[in-house]
Amino acid sequence: MATIAISTVPATLRRIIRFQILTIAWMTVEALIALSAAWTARSPALLGFGGDSAIELFSAIVVLWRFRTRSNSARAEKRAARIAGTLLFAVAAFVIASSAVSLLGHRAPQPSFAGIILLIVAAIGMPWLASQKRKLAAQTSSAALKADATESALCGYMSLIALAGLLINAVFHASFVHAAWADPIAALALVPLISREAYLAIRTQKHCCASC
Repeated sequence: MATIAISTVPATLRRIIRFQILTIAWMTVEALIALSAAWTARSPALLGFGGDSAIELFSAIVVLWRFRTRSNSARAEKRAARIAGTLLFAVAAFVIASSAVSLLGHRAPQPSFAGIILLIVAAIGMPWLASQKRKLAAQTSSAALKADATESALCGYMSLIALAGLLINAVFHASFVHAAWADPIAALALVPLISREAYLAIRTQKHCCASC
C-alpha cells in the first residue's frame, strides 16, 4: 500500500469517504449474516466467504481512516496489511479444516436460503462497488484504495463460487439426493483466492518496509 495523495480534490475525497462508509456498512451486514448462516447450516463455503468479508471490513476501516486523517505516514497501512494477511491465512486454514470434516462425513452442510440470498446480492453489488473504487483510486493515485477495490472485486468472485456450492447442495437436498460434497468443494475453491489475497497483503507490507 502507498501513501495517500494529500492534494485530493474535496469532491473526490467526499466520494471516497461515502464509498468507504457504504463498504463498512455492507461488510458488517455481510459478515454477520454469512458467519451466522455458516454456523447454522454448518457451511464451509459461507464460513470462508464470511471470514473474508470480516477482513474486508477491517481493510475498509483502515482506508477510511487514512483518507479522513489525510496522513502521509505509511506505518498504519503496513501494520494493517500484515495483520490482514495473517488473518486471511488463518481463515484459509480454518476453511480447509472445516471442509475436510464435511468431506469425511462428520458434519454434512445444510441448505441455507439466507446465505443464497446474501451471495446473490454480493455477486451483483460488489463488482459495481469495485469499479467505482478503481476509478477513484486512479484519480488519487492511492494504492491503498486500489487494493481495497481489488478486495471488493474478489468478494464478488468468491460469492459466485460459494453460491454455486450452496445452490447445488440445496437442489440435491430437495431431491433427497446426497450432495454434501458441493458446499465443502466450493469452500476449497475459495482457498486459493483467500491465500492469494493474504500473500499480496503481506508482500505489499514487506515491499513498503524495504523501500522506507
